[in-house]
Amino acid sequence: MIHAPNRNYVWTYTFVQALAEAGLRNVVIAPGSRSTPLTMAFARHLDIRVYSHIDERGAAFMALGLALAQDAPSAVVCSSGTAAANFYPAIVEAHYAHVPLLVLTADRPHELRESGANQTVDQVKMYGDHVLWSVDVALPEANPPDVALRNLRSLAARAYALADGMPKGAVHLNFPFRKPLEPTEVAGEGRELLWGLGGNREGAKGNSQHEGAKGTEVHGGETELTLLMASVDGYRAAPRIDRGVLMPTDAQMERLADILRKAKRRLIVCGPRTPGGDFPEKVVALGEMSAAVLLADGLSNIRQHLLAFGSYEWYIRKAAEWGDPDVVLHFGAMPVSQALDDYLNKVQPKHRIVISEDSVWTDFNHSADWFLHADPAAVCAKLAASADLDGTDEDWWQRFVDAESVVIKDDSLYLSDISTRAFFDAAAVSEVVHLLSSDSNVFVASSLAVRQWDQFNPISDSPKMRVFCNRGASGIDGTISSALGVAAAEPEKPTVLIIGDLAFYHDMNALLAAKRNGIKNFVIVLLNNNGGQIFRRLPINQPEFEPEFTELFITPHGMTFEHTAAQFGFAYARADDRDTFRAAVAAALASGEPSIVEVVTDAEEDAKRRKALMDRVAEAISKIAN
Repeated sequence: MIHAPNRNYVWTYTFVQALAEAGLRNVVIAPGSRSTPLTMAFARHLDIRVYSHIDERGAAFMALGLALAQDAPSAVVCSSGTAAANFYPAIVEAHYAHVPLLVLTADRPHELRESGANQTVDQVKMYGDHVLWSVDVALPEANPPDVALRNLRSLAARAYALADGMPKGAVHLNFPFRKPLEPTEVAGEGRELLWGLGGNREGAKGNSQHEGAKGTEVHGGETELTLLMASVDGYRAAPRIDRGVLMPTDAQMERLADILRKAKRRLIVCGPRTPGGDFPEKVVALGEMSAAVLLADGLSNIRQHLLAFGSYEWYIRKAAEWGDPDVVLHFGAMPVSQALDDYLNKVQPKHRIVISEDSVWTDFNHSADWFLHADPAAVCAKLAASADLDGTDEDWWQRFVDAESVVIKDDSLYLSDISTRAFFDAAAVSEVVHLLSSDSNVFVASSLAVRQWDQFNPISDSPKMRVFCNRGASGIDGTISSALGVAAAEPEKPTVLIIGDLAFYHDMNALLAAKRNGIKNFVIVLLNNNGGQIFRRLPINQPEFEPEFTELFITPHGMTFEHTAAQFGFAYARADDRDTFRAAVAAALASGEPSIVEVVTDAEEDAKRRKALMDRVAEAISKIAN
C-alpha cells in the first residue's frame, strides 16, 4: 500500500499502478514542473524502470528504442507547453513504424487554458492522426467516487492494450494538474492505495500477454497481486485486455496453396519490420519447401538464415532480364533497396500477395492484387505443410543462386575487394557484423548508413544478432536516443550504433543520457564524411547546380568529434584504415563502456570505390547469367 497525500497523487498513483498491472516496465522522463505528480508516481513504483533524458525530443526517441527492443509499450513523460511539441518527431516515427508508445503529457488545468497563462499551449489532440487514441484526462478530484478511480484504471489498461494492438502505435494521454504539484499533504484529500506487484526496480520484461506481468503465481492459478487485490475492500482491478491470433481460414489457405502450387517461379520478399518470434524460421522453411527465391531486406532479421538471399542489391537490376516471377509473397514493410523496388515495379507476376496480421497498407506502388490479414508465421507453416508443387523453373532459380554466389562465395570479387582493398565507409559498415558476438544488437541510422548496411552486409555470421532502425518515417532525428533505448532494454548485450556525422550531430546531446542512466556496452561507429553525402545520389548533384548543391544539400561542417566524446565521457578512437578500425571496435566491445569509433572518409572517393566495385561484380554476374 502507499499513501497518496493529495488529489493529484490519488490520480497518478492509481494510474501508474494500473499501468504496472497491465505490463508497463519502462518509462523515460524529461524534467519539468507541471509533470511532477506523474514523475514522482513513476519514481516510487519499484516495478517500473525510470530513465532520465533532459531533451524531450530525445526522451521520446529513447522510449521508442526501448519499445523496439522489447516489442512492448514503453512510456514517456514531459511537462506542458513546447515540451510536449518536442515529442512529435518520435510519435510520427512510432505511427509509421508501428511501435507501441504511451505518451503522457502534463497540462495546465482547464481554467488556465487560452488565458494567457505562461507555458500553456493547446495540447488536446495535438498529435492529430499520428496517435491511435488521444484522451484529455479528467482533472483530479478531492475524494473522487470509486467509479472515477475505476475509470483511471480502465484508461491505463485500454491505453496499454491499444498501443500494443493491431496495428501498434502511440497513444496520447494529457493530464491536467492544479497545484500543489508536490507530494505534500492536503487535509481531507489523502488516502491509501494499492501499490506494487511485489517485484523490484529491474522489473520483468514483457506485457500482460507475456512473462511475469501479472505477478508471481502462488497456487491454483492465483497470483500475489490478485490475492492482495482481494484483501482490499472495494478494490476492483483494471480489466485485463488480451488479444488472440488472427488465423487464416481454410478457404484462404486453399486458394493460397493453389497459387503457390501452380507457380513455377516463386519469389518471397521480406522487408523491414517482418514479425519476430518463430516467423523467420517458418518463412525460411516455406522458401526451402517451395524452391522460392527469398529476398531478405537488411532490416528484416532474416539474413541470419543461410537459405535467404541477401546480396540482391548487386544483381537485381540484371534479374529483370531473367523472366518474371509467377507469384510474389510480400512480408513486412517496403524494402530499403531502391533497386529491389524498381525490380518489383518492372516485373509482371500473375499474383502479388501481401500477408500481414494488421490492416496497414504496405504497397505504395499499388500493385498487389491480394492482401491477406492473418498471422504470417501461421500462414507460412500451413503453406509449407500443404502445398504440393507442380514443378519449379530450375533455370530461373539457379540464376539467383549463381548470382548470389558471385557476391558471397569465398573467392568472390565483392569479398576480396571489401576485405583487402582500400578502406572506405561501406567497408567499415561491412566489418562491424564480423566483429560482433552472435548475441548482439545493431542500430543503423537512416539515410546513407542504412543503405550501406543493406548492400554491404548480404549475410550474417551472427544468428542471434538483431538489427534496428527508425525506418517508419526514415528521419535522422533522435537516432542516438533510440539506440540508447535498445541498449538500455538489453544491457547484457553489446549494442552498436552505425551513424553518419549529420545524424550524430542532430542528436548529440543524447550522449548525456548514457551517463545519467548508467548505460554500458554501447559503441558508436561514426562515419564522418563531412556532410549529407546521401544527396550525391540525387540528380541535382551536377556542376551547374554549384555552389548551391554543396552549401545547401551537402552542408559540409569540417568537424571531427573527439572533443564531443571527451565532454560526455565516452572513450574515443579514430580509425581511418581497416586494421585500426578492427582493433578499435574490438577494444570498445571488450571494454563494455560507452565508446565512439570515428571513421573519417572522403565522400567522393567512397562513391568511386562503391561504383567500381559494383561494376566489377555486375560484369561477373552478367557472364554467369547469360
